[in-house]
Amino acid sequence: MVAPSCVISRLGSVFPFLLVLVDLQYEGADCGVNADVEKHLELGKKLLAAGQLADALSQFHAAVDGDPDNYIAYYRRATVFLAMGKSKAALPDLTKVIELKMDFTAARLQRGHLLLKQGKLDEAEDDFKKVLRSNPSENEEKEAQSQLIKSDEMQRLYSQALTAFESADYTAAITFLDKMLEVCVWDAELRELRAECFIEEGEPRKAISDLKAASKLKNDNTEAFYKISILYYQLGDHELSLSEVRECLKLDQDHKRCFAHYKQVKKLNKMIESAEELIRDGRYADATSKYESVMKIEPSIAEYTIRSKERICHCFSKDEKPVEAIRICSEVLQMEPDNVNALKDRAEAYLIEEMYDEAIQDYETAQEHNENDQQIREGLEKAQRLLKQSQKRDYYKILGVKRNAKKQEIIKAYRKLAMQWHPDNFQNEEEKKKAEKKFIDIAAAKEVLSDPEMRKKFDDGEDPLDAESQQGGGGNPFHRSWNSWQGFNPFSSGGPFRFKFHFN
Repeated sequence: MVAPSCVISRLGSVFPFLLVLVDLQYEGADCGVNADVEKHLELGKKLLAAGQLADALSQFHAAVDGDPDNYIAYYRRATVFLAMGKSKAALPDLTKVIELKMDFTAARLQRGHLLLKQGKLDEAEDDFKKVLRSNPSENEEKEAQSQLIKSDEMQRLYSQALTAFESADYTAAITFLDKMLEVCVWDAELRELRAECFIEEGEPRKAISDLKAASKLKNDNTEAFYKISILYYQLGDHELSLSEVRECLKLDQDHKRCFAHYKQVKKLNKMIESAEELIRDGRYADATSKYESVMKIEPSIAEYTIRSKERICHCFSKDEKPVEAIRICSEVLQMEPDNVNALKDRAEAYLIEEMYDEAIQDYETAQEHNENDQQIREGLEKAQRLLKQSQKRDYYKILGVKRNAKKQEIIKAYRKLAMQWHPDNFQNEEEKKKAEKKFIDIAAAKEVLSDPEMRKKFDDGEDPLDAESQQGGGGNPFHRSWNSWQGFNPFSSGGPFRFKFHFN
């Protein structure tokens, strides 16, 4: 069992006025303490000394129930409440102690200390002045005078803060309130006032922090929850806004402003959730339409416009609509140059448009802000390979089709070009040689792009017909001469010619 002196050291450093605790003696005749109450008090004191606060509290509850006029029982229960950080519960007990024993200066001094922390300056000053008039001990007198000076200082700072606030000098008001809140840490009104200053200064997140504290310090603080919800909504965080406005309605389901705001946030939240589900399902056109509706609902809040355009940019990129993607992504990046999501989506669109230098630049910028993103790293490597590839032979350019062309488009383009550049069309020897080379390139392009596996390799920056890009080196089984291509039919989907075409 820990000695009672140990608890004096532990609690006294935090609650200096509780040092009087162990000096209180039970005077059964004076206090009317019966044997059971005395037993609860003694056991509670031992448990408190051992740091077993919950058990000690139970003993003091029993003591108060056994003798409602025993000031020692109330004082010791207040001691435990304070040790547990429950100042609100301690305050009524200290008040009861003072009612039962007016000259108990330690309880009055402690109550004044709590009142000062709550920002109840007039009540705190009254306690400190009464302590000074009650023949206190030297330490009590010194502490009361110190706290009285501090309370006077708080009165002065509060007056200055109000003057600054009314003059719209919010920076000065915040400075005064900062100093006050170092002392009046449990004053909800001061935090609400500072929150208003932060809002006016354009610092909504600091305002939210103060309002959240105020919602805990003041019971049924629907106004704080409403303001927090509004601030989150304006910041574009619709989910947190919905959560906070629900807290307001839990306290008062008939709160008009909270209910009206709740309906608005819920509608927007549902629309955004629906759009995200459409994206997950690959229904990008429908998701784009949803996000366009979001912008129409809240045109005055820039955050929703930016986030909506960011997601529309993503939809266009994934839906392989590069021109639209580049346009919308660029609008987002004008507002947020470091938006990694928009940079990645625009880079992907640039790849489709074969604008490799631009894609590399976007990936590199995105990597500066998120160097551990694997998608960015892989995208950059792909863009660099494609740039290198484009400086050699580009099968898409040979056939004159886009990188996202369907197989039917590839076959159609191949047939047209094969007819145009078939060497039998040319009589001049030089022209025939040129046509042979062109025809070989056309046939190679069709060979690669009509085969899903080979096309994927090429799209990833690797030429399946280039011996240098194949692992293991060696000869190229696909690099054929003109004679080897003469047996292929440009009007079939693949395989050898069954006929050789001659043109007059």
